[in-house]
Amino acid sequence: HPSVNMISILSLPLPELSKKLRDGSLSPEYVFYAYVGKALQIATETNCITEYLQESETQLQKAKLTGKLGLLYGVPVSIKDSIDCQGHDSTLGFIKNLNKPAAEDSVVVQVLRRQGAIPFVKTNVPQSLISYDCKNLIFGQTFNPLLYTRSPGGSSGGEGALVGGGGSILGFGTDVGGSLRFPAAFCGICALKPTGNRLSKKGIVSGVLGQKAVAAGVGPMAKDVESLVLCMRALLCEDMFNLDSTVPPLPFNEEVYSSTQPLRIGYYETDFFTMPSPAMRRAVRETKQLLEDAGHTLVPFELTNVDYVIYNFCVRGVFADGAATFLKSFKGELEKSSMGLQFWLAKSPNWLKTVLSWIAKPFVPRFSDITGNMRANTVDEVWSLHHEIEEFCCQFIAQWRALNLDVMLCPMLGPALRIGYPGKLSVAVSYTMLYNVLDFPAGVVPVTMVTDEDEEELKSYQGYFRDWWDRTLAKVSGASGGLPVAVQCVALPWQEELCLRFMKEVETL
Repeated sequence: HPSVNMISILSLPLPELSKKLRDGSLSPEYVFYAYVGKALQIATETNCITEYLQESETQLQKAKLTGKLGLLYGVPVSIKDSIDCQGHDSTLGFIKNLNKPAAEDSVVVQVLRRQGAIPFVKTNVPQSLISYDCKNLIFGQTFNPLLYTRSPGGSSGGEGALVGGGGSILGFGTDVGGSLRFPAAFCGICALKPTGNRLSKKGIVSGVLGQKAVAAGVGPMAKDVESLVLCMRALLCEDMFNLDSTVPPLPFNEEVYSSTQPLRIGYYETDFFTMPSPAMRRAVRETKQLLEDAGHTLVPFELTNVDYVIYNFCVRGVFADGAATFLKSFKGELEKSSMGLQFWLAKSPNWLKTVLSWIAKPFVPRFSDITGNMRANTVDEVWSLHHEIEEFCCQFIAQWRALNLDVMLCPMLGPALRIGYPGKLSVAVSYTMLYNVLDFPAGVVPVTMVTDEDEEELKSYQGYFRDWWDRTLAKVSGASGGLPVAVQCVALPWQEELCLRFMKEVETL
């Protein structure tokens, strides 16, 4: 339509766009086709879309007739491959899952539709979702819209690329180790991983079914924090609570979000497991300084035992069956390059894992600990693991309470790694996966870009273990001038509104 200015539609932030759609000053059709056009362009550049949801056009026509104006009336939204949409595959990147369309919409998608949103595409993921790259044998590799030689992050990588590239104004993904936060950080946008059960996970397929040690969450990704807030307002409604009675009926708490009380904020620059890149460290330092200047109180937080959390809770928790479930899903369609070592290890019998772990201990301690924790556990071992995680969570909250904190400022892995490397650098999930083990809400906000000084400092980066992983991380973090770097904003369980309020403060600085 020649009189419609696509560019001005695409440049509107979500709160403004939804206001114009609701008051009738913008037609849903113009908005829909503006985003379909832009999404097509970004898909051509980054290979981020797996499927176009044809029925979105029918929904568009229906929405105009009903006149029911939900909070997201007429807003086109994108959905990660693993979130069920009726009549469409949730493949998880596996060929064996093709042509097995979902019988019904996941609860999140049902609520989005009831709020007037129009799911219009599904987006790419890595095989199995247990990865923070974005490549599989069906749809291939997704590229970072900011720099095509870089990974968009994962496992919600298609969402990161599409939203980051401007082809979707609001996207939905899942996160069990950083799968919302990596793509957001790598593509320079915002995301919120809520407490595991704040939003319904009904109709969402996970990488390792039934795994309870490390909590997954479903959440939104968008260009700015206000968009995430509008999305949470829309989702936390009676519909959600009725469609899934296991979700606590907690509507969005406006009072907490809009409060202007100064915050007491814990912070740390490193987890002493993955040494932060110079840009990551600077991102936390500069944000801390700006928050102090804005009148907030910042308190150093002493993070301990992250190595133990990674080996014993994350690796052992997800692969407690000796990785049998994980391996079974890959039968006959192993995507070689991305996970060679991991597979070889997972496939080894228990005795070999034990022997390897013992031999490697003095030379490559991290390899030794990961191998040792990939063996099959007995049921009582799994139960005591779950108990241990509960204890850890209690201790962490006690330390938080002792400092009287409201929220926490934490590093976020960045800048975006080169394509193919996230699979080789699985240890670098330490900054994100900690908050899946704890099941705390955690959001990501981009705060700075890599500078020449950061690049110069990176040359002397050695890491804490000086092993192959540390050397590789240094190597693939270079030549990143101008790429975005984010921080993580964390709150206690069920405090999504406080988390978002903190994210908003950080963004405004």
